[in-house]
Order: sequence, then structure tokens, then C-alpha cells
Amino acid sequence: MNTLSLTNLGPVTDIPLGEGRTYAVDGDMIAVFRLRNGSLRAVSAVCPHKGGPLADGQIDNSIVVCPLHLFAWDLATGCSQSGQAPISVYPVREDDGQILLGE
Repeated sequence: MNTLSLTNLGPVTDIPLGEGRTYAVDGDMIAVFRLRNGSLRAVSAVCPHKGGPLADGQIDNSIVVCPLHLFAWDLATGCSQSGQAPISVYPVREDDGQILLGE
């Protein structure tokens, strides 16, 4: 898991359940997902295959699927489910209704 200094990304309500949003943090593009169960996951926002926007991909409670070529990654580990390079995973949590990224 990659480390970043603690960053407040704003209200958790900015991300509807079952969707993702991209944030620029310390020069990196990071996709933060709010799963249907309310938990948060954060990964690299850019697909390593062709640069697709992962925050626009389909998610379930464990994977994100790139909207361009349908490659999939595990949201907890960043490991590819389809033979591609892994993506970075970042610590993220909700605190008092705010999205906190990093440690």
C-alpha cells in the first residue's frame, strides 16, 4: 500500500454509493470509490494499459473494471484480475463524514 500525507478530500457524500471520483493529490491522480456497503477504496486513477479513467469504471465490492477495455483490478490489493500490471492502492477512510486519504 502506498503512503501519502493525510489529506482531506471533502465530504463522503460527494461520491454516490457505487461510484468513484478522481482526485489530484501530491501530483498523483487517485480514484476513490464509495462501495455500495458504504466503505471506501482508493487506487491509482489511471489504467496502466491505455490510460483509461478507472474512476469511471464499473465496481462491485472487490474489483474495478476499466471502462475502455474491460480489464479488472482488485480494489484492496491492486492486483490485476486480467493479466495487466498492478495498480497502486492507497489508505483511505471516512472520519466524521469526511474522506481522509493517506496516513
